[in-house]
Amino acid sequence: MKIALIVLGAFAALVIVVVAAGMALPVEHRAVREARYERPSAEIFALIADPKKFPSWRSSVESVEILPDSNGRRRYREVGSDGAILYEVEESVPNERLVTRIADRSLPFGGRWTFELIPSGGSTIVRITEDGEVYNPVFRFLSRFVIGHTRGLDTYLRDLARQLGETGELVIASGWLAIAGFPAEGVRSVRL
Repeated sequence: MKIALIVLGAFAALVIVVVAAGMALPVEHRAVREARYERPSAEIFALIADPKKFPSWRSSVESVEILPDSNGRRRYREVGSDGAILYEVEESVPNERLVTRIADRSLPFGGRWTFELIPSGGSTIVRITEDGEVYNPVFRFLSRFVIGHTRGLDTYLRDLARQLGETGELVIASGWLAIAGFPAEGVRSVRL
């Protein structure tokens, strides 16, 4: 009985620490990643701006439902590893910039993703900026210390590399991701 009380007390203390730490963290965060691809920006934009194609190349997306526009903005619902999430396109500048945001306020998280396509010789740098919000303090703790704010961005850039036929190593460096062989201060690398 004494051991059970000690285990229960330790678990309660852990929960209190997680909640307190989560409450101390800011609701908002910013994460940035970028990668260089040996493709023109028009080819990349055609992929990232067409939600109907997401299930064919994004590993975390099982299906997409295209919804009627709202206030002149395209809307779609992604279904995947994070459940069903409603998105809205805030800005779309072909071959240059795409801004999407979560349009469902009932979720424990939200945010905006800015995709910038920067021509660089015969290649394109794709920079993704996540301006995220995590409302629940437990999820905020997990997002910051367990999952990591850049995990989804890294997965997205790896999936894009695979779809474009880019193979080799992705080097995660100083808050950005680059295909190996291009300038980067490598911190660690991940095989595709």
